[in-house]
Amino acid sequence: MDPTTAMYVAQGIHGLAYGMMLFMVASGLTLIFGMMGILNLAHTAFFMLSAYFCYQVVAWTGSYWVGLLIAPLATAVVGILLERYLIRKVRTGGLLSELTLTIGIMFVIMEMVKIFWGTENLDLAVPPILAGLVNFGGMEYPIYRLFIIGLSVLVLAFLTFILYKTRLGMVVRAAVSDADMVNALGINVPVLFMLVFGIGTWLAGLAGVAVAPILTVFPGLADQMGMDAFIVVIVGGFGSLGGALMVSIIVGLLSSYGVQFFSQAAPVLMFVFMAGVLAFKPLGFFGERE
Repeated sequence: MDPTTAMYVAQGIHGLAYGMMLFMVASGLTLIFGMMGILNLAHTAFFMLSAYFCYQVVAWTGSYWVGLLIAPLATAVVGILLERYLIRKVRTGGLLSELTLTIGIMFVIMEMVKIFWGTENLDLAVPPILAGLVNFGGMEYPIYRLFIIGLSVLVLAFLTFILYKTRLGMVVRAAVSDADMVNALGINVPVLFMLVFGIGTWLAGLAGVAVAPILTVFPGLADQMGMDAFIVVIVGGFGSLGGALMVSIIVGLLSSYGVQFFSQAAPVLMFVFMAGVLAFKPLGFFGERE
C-alpha cells in the first residue's frame, strides 16, 4: 500500500474508532431519552466518573479487565440510586425540572472527582494484550483502537437484542407508549424505568473505561466528548439507536479527515453538519413527532 493510500485508510479507521466511541456514549443517552423521555445532561459526567472508577480499580488490582467489569457496574449503581431518589421525584415537574436536576448532578459529580482524585491528568495504561500495532496491507495500526471498534459492535448487538428480541424490550417499549396500561397489567413501571436508566448509565460507564487509555483521565473528559455525543443524539433523532450509530460514524469521519485536511476549520465542521441537517430535518434523520 502506497503512503498516500495508507494515510487515507488510517484516517478512515481513526474516524471509525472515534465514531464508535461516540456511539457508546450516545447510545446510553439515546436509550434513556427514547425509553423514558429524560434528557439526561449528566450523562457525560457518568462517562467521566466511570473512567475514574476504572483508574482506581486498576490502581488497586493492577488489572484493566477488572476495571472494565467493575467500573461500568459501579457507575450503573450510582445512576440507579440517583434515578430512584432524585430524578424520579421531579419527573412530574416536566422537562425543565429534569434538566435543572441533571445539570446539578453533573456539576456535583465533576466537583467530587476533583476532591477525590485532583485535577491532574491520570494515565491509564492499555492492557498488554492490546498494546502495540497490527500490520495489515502494509500499514500498522494500534490494536487497542480496533478493540474499541469491536467492543462498540458488541454493544450495538446487545442493545438490538435487548430492545427487539426479548420480553424486557417489548415491555419497555410498551411502557413508553402507555405506562398506565402496562402498570395495570401488573408490571412495576417505575422499577422498569430504573433498570433502563441503569443500563443507560452502564453504557456511559463502558464508554468511559474504553476511552480512558486513549484520552487519559481528567475532569474535562466529560466536556471533551460531551458536545459531540449530544450532536449525535440530536442529528440522529432523539430516541433513534440507528440514527445515533449512523451520525456517530459520520461525525467520527468528519473529525478525522477534518483535522487532516482542514485543520483550522475542523472544530466547526460538526456544527456546520448539524445545522445543515436540522435546517431540512428539524427532528434529525430519524426523529418522529409524538
